[in-house]
Amino acid sequence: MSKPDAHTREAYRYFRPIQTRWMDNDVYGHINNVNYYSYFDTVVNGFLLSEGLLDYERGETIGLVVETQCNYFAPIAFPDVIDAGVRVTRLGGSSVRYEVGLFREGEALAAAQGHFVHVYVGRESRRPVSLSGPMRTALAQLLVDI
Repeated sequence: MSKPDAHTREAYRYFRPIQTRWMDNDVYGHINNVNYYSYFDTVVNGFLLSEGLLDYERGETIGLVVETQCNYFAPIAFPDVIDAGVRVTRLGGSSVRYEVGLFREGEALAAAQGHFVHVYVGRESRRPVSLSGPMRTALAQLLVDI
């Protein structure tokens, strides 16, 4: 399998700035790979919160990550500000594939990009549930054909 090319900002529908932290850097002088997945969570859940779709304390439905992947193209390091972009490439009955691009502030090409899949389940049952109408409508704003 070949590595994809870095996307441009135009490939994404929603952006959220993320300030890197001193502790995000590793001994090699750049952001440690494990932190990229935290940035993915931050932009996706930030979108869901901004749309009033996520109640992580009492909501009956929660999203579980069942798949994730990241490609790295250029280093990011503290004190960089990241422009995190998100789009949806698959909107299923109970699942969503989010794709995320992480851009150094002002840069045209992604320094890293990847995806994760949420399966929405009942908080108590942990069984898949259909996406609600409001959730489907909000996520449709981010949907792109690839």
